Amino acid sequence: MTPEGKVKVEVKKYLASIGAYYYMPVSNGFGRVGAPDFMVCHNGRFIGVETKAPGKIKNTTPNQDREALAIQAAGGISIVIDDVEQLKEVIDAT
Repeated sequence: MTPEGKVKVEVKKYLASIGAYYYMPVSNGFGRVGAPDFMVCHNGRFIGVETKAPGKIKNTTPNQDREALAIQAAGGISIVIDDVEQLKEVIDAT
């Protein structure tokens, strides 16, 4: 499993443990290019979560940046993480 894949496994476990709704869009050429890895709804808040391998948190693409800004403009939260603890901090704060 890739380092990013390990982060995704931890995110899925955490989201399931808190009863959050989440969806992982499949990249197959028909979706939105740059959509976050996880689209999450928890306590009425929308959170777009882009996961990266540890140490690669700054390596977002222009398409990912565009989608993050669109989520924020619509009143949602958009984060890039390389450790599930970063997601926990955001959810605890909302």
